[in-house]
Amino acid sequence: MDFRDLKSWGNALLRVIFPEVCEVCGRALTEGENIICLHCMMDLPKTLLHNDQFNSIHQRLAGSVPIEKAAGYFYYYRESDYAKMIHRAKYNNQPRILHWLAQQYVSEIKCDGFFDGIDLIQPVPMHWLKKMHRGYNQSEEIAIAISAATGIEKCDCLTCVHRRSSQTRKQRFDRWLNVKDRYNVKNIESLNGKHILIVDDVITTGATILACCEAIHKLSPHTRLSVLSLGVTHLQ
Repeated sequence: MDFRDLKSWGNALLRVIFPEVCEVCGRALTEGENIICLHCMMDLPKTLLHNDQFNSIHQRLAGSVPIEKAAGYFYYYRESDYAKMIHRAKYNNQPRILHWLAQQYVSEIKCDGFFDGIDLIQPVPMHWLKKMHRGYNQSEEIAIAISAATGIEKCDCLTCVHRRSSQTRKQRFDRWLNVKDRYNVKNIESLNGKHILIVDDVITTGATILACCEAIHKLSPHTRLSVLSLGVTHLQ
């Protein structure tokens, strides 16, 4: 028995003793499954918005900032098991869930040309105190995974200049007020003429990701902007 056989046998034994489970339904994962079982992947409420030139995300972000491309992996229903999966990844220190979801999404939309022409990937930034408390920025982890899967460089041209209160349960206008003028742009000269993809974990009203786009557009109006998230809520 060579080392590879021994490693495979050892991994199989570990799965028997400590089985990995689906992050959505809790079933034990079988050989070839990762993070989510095939049954839950089949039921994932995908948006398929990336192929629409003007979709519901564009409508949500409509305003003074032109958004070229907009994509969201699946519809995010607050009490669904898929939403709880994102919540665990975000608050229970499980960035591997976000990495895997981002990689899956890239593999599904890359062939449709969504990433063609995009120069840089910018995650929605987090205030340093909040990042220190949580341990990581979930949007940055998504951006890292997308960068690795596409070869597009991740950038850090945005900074969060003040902490905000939680967006949870806030209405649309209150969310906008909560993030207005929250982000600053650095190294603006490096963005001129570039196409930037702004990445977040979930788009609810769109206030946060729009504030990021507005901050860049205000100082560099010729920078092209697109957006991507894993989850997208339905506005009531």
